[in-house]
Amino acid sequence: MIVETLSTARAFDGVQGVYRHGSTATGTDMTFAVYVPSHAEDTRLPVVWYLSGLTCTHANVMEKGEYRRACAELGLILVAPDTSPRGPDVPDDPAGGYDFGLGAGFYVDATQAPYAAQYRMWSYVTEELPALVAAHFPADMARQSIMGHSMGGHGALTIGLRHPDRYKAVSAFAPIVAPSQVPWGRKALTGYLGVDATCWRAHDAVTLIEDGARLPGLLVDQGDADPFFAEQLRPELLEIACRDAGIDLTLRRQPGYDHSYFFISTFLADHLHWHAARLG
Repeated sequence: MIVETLSTARAFDGVQGVYRHGSTATGTDMTFAVYVPSHAEDTRLPVVWYLSGLTCTHANVMEKGEYRRACAELGLILVAPDTSPRGPDVPDDPAGGYDFGLGAGFYVDATQAPYAAQYRMWSYVTEELPALVAAHFPADMARQSIMGHSMGGHGALTIGLRHPDRYKAVSAFAPIVAPSQVPWGRKALTGYLGVDATCWRAHDAVTLIEDGARLPGLLVDQGDADPFFAEQLRPELLEIACRDAGIDLTLRRQPGYDHSYFFISTFLADHLHWHAARLG
């Protein structure tokens, strides 16, 4: 697997890099960001995956997330993939919407034409990119955790619930917890997976929990001034599902905070400390 270095910069004695490679999962070039803190030679460090939301790339959290100081102090690698395949031949939303197609891969493997050939973000994030990170960075793949924002929060929750032995901690910022029940999710799941809603259940955190998926605990932050709170995010549905399943959910409703990276950057270090305590 050939990885091209697009840029590197020193930060808190570590290295913030941006990289590109040809993906077999998506059939396109994919760009991702990795922060590696300063470490002793031959040391392997735990890995935190950060999945971004609608319209975002690796750059949003890299430029606005304010995670590097905490990662440097805690000895954590942070990996930020892109949110969809990209390129002139990659199909987009025919209606021109921001919530489907480019920048909106929803971390699923599409089964519907014309998206099935390239929109394979589940395989990319759970299989291909971890293998690449393990081969090219000082990553201890026995100690991984995952977090995300909005659509990326949906991805982090569903991936964590379906791979409970792989990820030692799972958290989210303003996640889409029940895409089967909200407009963003119904549009995306129909477009990528088809009209049979039973096929959606494996990509919906609430239905995964209802169907028996379990984690020891979850941390979720949600701003109560988030304009998407009531219609698209619906954290109360996750609260009910976790309560009924006996999952230890810490759901913090943060007063006055919206959906932006001002919100995320405020609490991202808290999440990293929470992850570090579980990664060992």
